[in-house]
Amino acid sequence: MKKLMVHPSKRIIGEISEELRNRKILLGVTGSVAVYKSIDLARELMRIGAEVYVIMSKGALKLVSKDIFEWATGNPVITKLSGKLEHVELSEELDTMIIAPATANTITKIAQGISDTPLTTTALNFIGKNKPVFIVPSMHLPMYQSPQIKNSLEYLKSINIRIIDPIIINDIAHYPELSLISSQISAALNRGEDLKGFKIIVTAGPTREYLDPVRFISNPSSGTMGIAIANEAYFRGADVVLIHGPLCSKIKSYVKTEVDVFTTENMANEVRKYVEKGYNIVILAGAPADFKFKISYNTKIDTHNKELPKIEIEKTPKISEYINGRAFIVGFSAETVESDNELLAKAKIKKNLHGFDLIVANNVKRKDIGFSSEYDEVYIIGNSFTKKIDKTSKQEIARVLLDIVKKEFKSNINNHI
Repeated sequence: MKKLMVHPSKRIIGEISEELRNRKILLGVTGSVAVYKSIDLARELMRIGAEVYVIMSKGALKLVSKDIFEWATGNPVITKLSGKLEHVELSEELDTMIIAPATANTITKIAQGISDTPLTTTALNFIGKNKPVFIVPSMHLPMYQSPQIKNSLEYLKSINIRIIDPIIINDIAHYPELSLISSQISAALNRGEDLKGFKIIVTAGPTREYLDPVRFISNPSSGTMGIAIANEAYFRGADVVLIHGPLCSKIKSYVKTEVDVFTTENMANEVRKYVEKGYNIVILAGAPADFKFKISYNTKIDTHNKELPKIEIEKTPKISEYINGRAFIVGFSAETVESDNELLAKAKIKKNLHGFDLIVANNVKRKDIGFSSEYDEVYIIGNSFTKKIDKTSKQEIARVLLDIVKKEFKSNINNHI
């Protein structure tokens, strides 16, 4: 049989996107029962372009065989240091290290500089080389909340180790969603903290205008686009406020400051409040209801009554009117149109009408993108350019959009400080 030149597992590299193409990642796995999820993490990172290598602790080897990681990545797995300075070579040749899952034992050793295992020795070399290191804690909640682990994590944060917070479910600090881990790694490797110092408001999701306590006007927005933008900006170092209506997105927000709202007026008031606090970039990715009922009821309307209520609607306030001239504004134009030309024409009218610095236009008549989808295809329109982003993930659109926002905001900074 002819020798294979490329391991079959490597065929998935770049299957979803090329955002981590030519990036080499070291995945450290330790003896947490969540170790099985790291197999999927390795494959997730490969699907967005990365080459993944694995180093395992003795505890991890008791739970899963190294063979499964060799199959998953197509690369040999490191379980011990042979004396050939693998820990030095890895930190020099690879771009980043992520320890997922990270046990309490490993977290504490790295914080204290204890290099008595191949994994902790290698991690310290990555830290010494000032390369990005990510840690994903996974353990029982009482251990995660213990003062020793809290102190270790805070110290690691203080030396620029990126801690990806677990999801707390019952009494377990669980492994977070794979897409959030991969998105944070991708943002760090591709952009670093290039948005540090930026103060950004992002709106997301629909609003609701109630007729009575159980009936309302709304729309199918899930909030995915707004969350993707807020996460990307946060991962890249920005001070981000996410103001959102009721969400039904598959992705979770990692932003530390979130404000829940229901009505369009609520959303507008919160945006205005944070603009007054000095936030000078507003990305209106939310889908506020454009109409509300003139009269609403405090109790449910009884459908058995012979006389139906008289229903009239009126327009809700435009959020941009609250902040026009006081911030750099990115608007969104979701249209149901027959062509790209019609989409662009409507978006440009809306941009000029509301004084947006940028506008993002998409055709929600299509069922494969837009509302409640993880994918979209958009045009980003500025004062002197139009850029099309072909169908891709909303995370990738968020990255490109923020690149443009960064550039355009800096060029207009004298008008928006």
